[in-house]
Amino acid sequence: MGYLITAFLSYLVGSSNLAFYIAKWRQKDLRGAGSGNYGASNATILLGWKAGIAVAVHDIGKAAIAMLVCGALFPALPYVREVAGVACVLGHIFPFYLRFRGGKGFASYLGMTLMLNWKLGLCVIAAVILVTLITDYIVAGTLTTIVSVPVAQGYMTRSLIPAVILLVATAVILYKHKENYVRIYKRQEIGLRSTLRGEHRIKS
Repeated sequence: MGYLITAFLSYLVGSSNLAFYIAKWRQKDLRGAGSGNYGASNATILLGWKAGIAVAVHDIGKAAIAMLVCGALFPALPYVREVAGVACVLGHIFPFYLRFRGGKGFASYLGMTLMLNWKLGLCVIAAVILVTLITDYIVAGTLTTIVSVPVAQGYMTRSLIPAVILLVATAVILYKHKENYVRIYKRQEIGLRSTLRGEHRIKS
């Protein structure tokens, strides 16, 4: 029952979407341009870097809040933080009031990683930056993170259970980025440098 309550509360927290709130206030349609989703990257492109930073901080922070609250409510549950983090990520990706079409979940996944192990989280951030700069694709940094974190968490805890829990979020985020992989294969994906120059006429 504790895990069910954790999942439900964390999903609700994850469903909070600042990109949607800002876009509605500014009367912008984030689904009609850019990557077509309510995430930090698309908010940066279509609403400006200040809005993008605010959305990223919000998405990272809500994972931390969900894990802290549920960890305090159910301290005896061994994997409560992993369940809370994954449920928050899923809430971000599938918010009920947006017809289950939110963001792609990476910022919240990063927030979850920082809460599980801040040293691992900082290493992940460094790896994301490095991989993105080398490949010129943000999605490459995302892929590196969501694949490596479950493996690292399983190794550090000496248990497969936390790794399997995290793999649920990993699988969903991998699926949500499928179009990016296809565009990279077709050499149609807009890279980081092009994005910074404002070349985002196609969905990225």
